[in-house]
Amino acid sequence: MPKFTPKQKFTKENISKVPDNKALVYKIENSTGKNLYTGIAGRGRGQERLYEHKDLPREKVPGGTKFQFVQVKNKERAKQVEKQIIRQEQPKFNEQGK
Repeated sequence: MPKFTPKQKFTKENISKVPDNKALVYKIENSTGKNLYTGIAGRGRGQERLYEHKDLPREKVPGGTKFQFVQVKNKERAKQVEKQIIRQEQPKFNEQGK
């Protein structure tokens, strides 16, 4: 399992600092550190995907106050890591058995 960044506040300012040069896997967590949602973004889409979870009503993750991410070499690897995390942590807003 790749190593995630330290947790950061789920703010637009912090999202704007997420590098976009590789695919990534991200987790959105609540104030107690419980994983609410795990997602992936292809190269060049990391910030965009995180902003969507912050701004779009149908994409919002209620209670999401922190996030962390890890860069991976490609989208296929991101999908593998995402699946493993969903299986282990069963985030509330992910489709289980993905």
